[in-house]
Amino acid sequence: MMLFLNNSQVETELGKRFKSCRLNRNLSQAELAERCGLSRRTITALEHGEGTTLATFIAVLRGLHKLDSLDDFLPHPGISPLAMVLRDDYDPNPPEYARKDVTYPAKYAKKPRKATKTEPWKWGDEK
Repeated sequence: MMLFLNNSQVETELGKRFKSCRLNRNLSQAELAERCGLSRRTITALEHGEGTTLATFIAVLRGLHKLDSLDDFLPHPGISPLAMVLRDDYDPNPPEYARKDVTYPAKYAKKPRKATKTEPWKWGDEK
């Protein structure tokens, strides 16, 4: 949806979403501002799409308990294949035990359990 919007339209849309999230959590602007350590005017400006800093954006996400949603948006890239090759401990021919395509026999033989005799249960006070 945001693909065809310009930057100011995206800011306005994000502001609407922040406001909706705040209202869904039953928070006033003043309560959210206090939670985030910001002024109420900053929250108002954000919700109206008047621009914000990255620090304010993060503070509001934290105040709304939505900071973890950044992992969905920008997941950690991990180590690149080139960086892995350039590592000192990289081995292009790993030993057999480190390979994924090798299967090993079970550590213990699988055999059926011995059948146990079942006696009727007793309270223990019978004579």
